[in-house]
Amino acid sequence: MQRIHLASDHAGFDLKATLAQQLTGLGYEVVDDGTHSKESCDYPVFAHKLCEAVEREHCLGILVCGTGIGMSLAANRHPGIRAALCATELHARLSRRHNNANVLCLGSRVTGVELALAIMGAFLESQFEGGRHQRRLDQLNALA
Repeated sequence: MQRIHLASDHAGFDLKATLAQQLTGLGYEVVDDGTHSKESCDYPVFAHKLCEAVEREHCLGILVCGTGIGMSLAANRHPGIRAALCATELHARLSRRHNNANVLCLGSRVTGVELALAIMGAFLESQFEGGRHQRRLDQLNALA
């Protein structure tokens, strides 16, 4: 069973629950890194918690906030994280194929539930292509 970490702030709480339910149905082991309520909270706390787990466990993660922007900014501060804010299925596919993204960021206030589920599906189905894309990732890592 493949493990995947999920986290959100208060704005992403409901969408996170929907994603978790879908993932469980697909056979994933879902780890909920918070938040665990709709009470106002700070997204960086939950982004950092998830990113530390993804780096440690070499698994995938999904972060949700109102727009996805804050979560993606916080996540990409971690050297082992390649977080992609995706608004379409194509973004999700290419983020995995070309950038080897390991964290998907979604915005609950700007992305409907059905589209978010489709984006997540595309993200999970896609694999890194390597080749010329690995060379570019190596260049990014050299900057860190």
